[in-house]
Amino acid sequence: MIWVGKLLGGAFGFLFGGPLGAVLGASIGHQFDLGMIGVEIDETFNPGVQQRVQMAFFTATFSVMGHIAKADGRVSPEEISLANQVMDEMRISGAMRSAAINLFQQGKQADFRLDDALAQFSKECQGRTDLIRMFLEIQLQAAYADGALDAGEENLLLHICSQLRISRFDYERLKIQIQAQHRFYGWEQHNRRYHKPRQKTSLQDAYGVLGLTPSASDIEVKNSYRRLMSQNHPDKLIAKGLPEEVMNLAKEKTQKITRAYEAIMKSRKRS
Repeated sequence: MIWVGKLLGGAFGFLFGGPLGAVLGASIGHQFDLGMIGVEIDETFNPGVQQRVQMAFFTATFSVMGHIAKADGRVSPEEISLANQVMDEMRISGAMRSAAINLFQQGKQADFRLDDALAQFSKECQGRTDLIRMFLEIQLQAAYADGALDAGEENLLLHICSQLRISRFDYERLKIQIQAQHRFYGWEQHNRRYHKPRQKTSLQDAYGVLGLTPSASDIEVKNSYRRLMSQNHPDKLIAKGLPEEVMNLAKEKTQKITRAYEAIMKSRKRS
């Protein structure tokens, strides 16, 4: 994150402001207290749109993830593992990884201002629907990390959608895709480990990854694949000025979409 070296130092109220600035400032300040960060402070730095979006996405992603993880009353080892996996995919390391963990911990606190954080996140994104969709997808992945979505987590996710103006239809569609992804990629790992493919289950879930059913026509399969690839294509996201960390997540997702598409087309050639 290019903005980190210039922004560190505590001038968040002026440079970024709002609840996200306060949460991020506390997190970075914690790293200073521990002596984990040593950088030259540039107090004249005034972040532009790109830096503000980066800060907002980073801060909201991990603090809200922690808030959702606590929604069922406890944070499971799987939810902690998922948070670390997201950090790996975003290539976050060193002091910023420690800051992300601290954000996750802050989100778990009873006084975390969820609505204020979401309102500022939405404002900073300035209509970047691809970024908001990526944010929701990460939160859904976190909620499903322990294998199930309980009522408390579901209600919280629906509230997040209402705050970010995401329709119930889009939420349900994305939820089905996330469920299918968990099963499909779990099947891939099972197949590689035990060499015992479960063809029927994996194929149904491959369709789910594309938001389809096995009854979809070849044209529908190709159109859905192209639409999802277009939404998540790194070059397209770069052109929109989205954070580098989101590009890494997008690359991972396009690879998964491609594997699901290839599994479907391979099965159709055999039939």
